[in-house]
Amino acid sequence: MTTFTAENLLAGSLATHTIEVPDQVVDPTGKSSTAEPGTVTLRPLCVRDVDQITRAAKEQRILTSILTVQQALVEPKLTVDQVGKLPAGLVQFLLDQVNRLSGLSLGRDDLEAAVKAPLAKACFVLAKEFGWTPSQCSELTVGQILLYLEMLARGEGEGELP
Repeated sequence: MTTFTAENLLAGSLATHTIEVPDQVVDPTGKSSTAEPGTVTLRPLCVRDVDQITRAAKEQRILTSILTVQQALVEPKLTVDQVGKLPAGLVQFLLDQVNRLSGLSLGRDDLEAAVKAPLAKACFVLAKEFGWTPSQCSELTVGQILLYLEMLARGEGEGELP
């Protein structure tokens, strides 16, 4: 096994990737004569980028998406306003690509493993049975989760958090 150097670890943040954008993403109707497949150049986001985007967007999810795409686009370079004027499907496509390149998205196998994880299943059961929010479930300890699951199995659950 190789021990990474600082240069090895930082090299990925400097990489750029040429991404082919399908013409259906640019023009889903197929009616525009200007829509044709093309490419864009993206870079992965680093921790600092994600922090700045999160702080700038705060609670506005759409602004988070716009800032993420804007920060990652190397070519063509667009302003925040220009990215905001792009078709929503194109922004979603680019956002998915940025998340993939930045290691922020789960692959199909990773998602399947997360869904099958015992703790995730337990929280899903508790949320469904008791009507709890994901936030409420995330505050439970493993011991509490096991206790509530046992109460459900015995038919003793009332649906209230302690």
